[in-house]
Amino acid sequence: MTDLPRKAITRTAKPAALPLGFAGRATWGLGKRIGGRPAEIVAREVQQRTAEQMFKVLGELKGGAMKLGQAMSVFESALPEEIARPYRAALTKLQEAAPPMPSRTVHAALEERLGPDWPELFQEFEDKPAAAASIGQVHRAVWHDGRTVAVKVQYPGAGEALLSDLSQLSRFARVLGPLVPGLDVKPLIAELRERVAEELDYELEAASQRIHAEEYAQDTEIVVPEVVHQSDQILITEWLEGVPLSEVIADGTQEERDRAGQLLARFLFSGASRTGLLHADPHPGNFRLLTGDAPDGPPERWKLGVLDFGSVDRLPGGLPEPIGIALRMALEGDAAGVYDLMRGEGFVKPTIELDPDDLLDFLLPMLEPAQVDAFVFDRQWLRSQAARMADRHSPVYELGNQLNLPPAYLLIHRVTLSTIGVLCQLGATVRMRDELEAWVPGFAADPESGDRAEADAQEGPAADAGEEAADGAEEEPEAAETSA
Repeated sequence: MTDLPRKAITRTAKPAALPLGFAGRATWGLGKRIGGRPAEIVAREVQQRTAEQMFKVLGELKGGAMKLGQAMSVFESALPEEIARPYRAALTKLQEAAPPMPSRTVHAALEERLGPDWPELFQEFEDKPAAAASIGQVHRAVWHDGRTVAVKVQYPGAGEALLSDLSQLSRFARVLGPLVPGLDVKPLIAELRERVAEELDYELEAASQRIHAEEYAQDTEIVVPEVVHQSDQILITEWLEGVPLSEVIADGTQEERDRAGQLLARFLFSGASRTGLLHADPHPGNFRLLTGDAPDGPPERWKLGVLDFGSVDRLPGGLPEPIGIALRMALEGDAAGVYDLMRGEGFVKPTIELDPDDLLDFLLPMLEPAQVDAFVFDRQWLRSQAARMADRHSPVYELGNQLNLPPAYLLIHRVTLSTIGVLCQLGATVRMRDELEAWVPGFAADPESGDRAEADAQEGPAADAGEEAADGAEEEPEAAETSA
């Protein structure tokens, strides 16, 4: 592959081949069954071939198709195992892999953005990319001051390709939807399209990353690489050396899974509170588990490295307080209170009448992680929730269809669901209630406990940022890699 295919007819032809390919394999499978092959074995073979073609098409397109594949991949935990198995490997590959740009294209981009003397800015520069994904690819290098850095180079024509892909893929949403049953692909594509401009703006991404890096600079559990240099379509940050979360999902120890899961939940909820920004791209390719000088433990010394701040939701006041209040009232069994609050926030439209007790029964099973001290996130639990919501003959399905998701909550909802999907891929045991109490306004059971931020610093699970800042300052930060 020499570059992103830019011609609209070429880019359209690739996703258009997906439904044709699906139909061809279905015909092939029918022939096999007529020939006497067991239907179950044939179905698995068809699914595997479908997964392989999907990865090939989406991976080669990069751009919007790659971004869609990444977004879909975090939901595979909700699928029945017989459906999920053949797609899991292909979807997981989309989190961190893509055919790379040739060196000459990378060098031309660097020369255009950094000037003809760009090689003098580096002591070393590796032409082979360390990571490649939907919008750009990352090269490991050594900056002129000796720091190991990650150089993210945006693909030529990435903006045009991204918009083209998403426009074309929206036409095939009905075909792509069955790849992840229960996931409504069309709204997902629409949301990705709306965020294209932000993800392509490396200046905006650098600003978001600097805010996070400054806030977490003394944190002993969360590491955000510092921005070293930024120019149009080039972003250079510190290199982060660690175990990709996708590898922890594939074959990590239970200790690694539990620690990564706890820190992932902590970052999800603390980030908005501490920075006013919600990291909105929580697929595994954007996280690293840093075991540092304690690879064999104790897990309390391991850190979570966070990458890629191209997509964020701006929440100046942190997560909306009604979320915490509604969660608390639901756990207390206050059906009327939950109903009134959700109606006031627009989750229940004025023209809709629901039974408050039915609404509470609808919500409580999804709130199990907050009902216990520690919750085991696993695929079986998520599948049970997905099956409950997708049963068209169930009152739960009918009630769910009557609820509305206000625009202000859309991205928060998707980020939360995506994070839960990753936690279930990890199979992590997480003290979710601790994180909710520490970081979500309105959730704490005692509203008279004083200033939440002060209480968090003294008692909450993230108190390390205050009490242990001196210890954190003495430790050398891990080196850093950034996701494309």
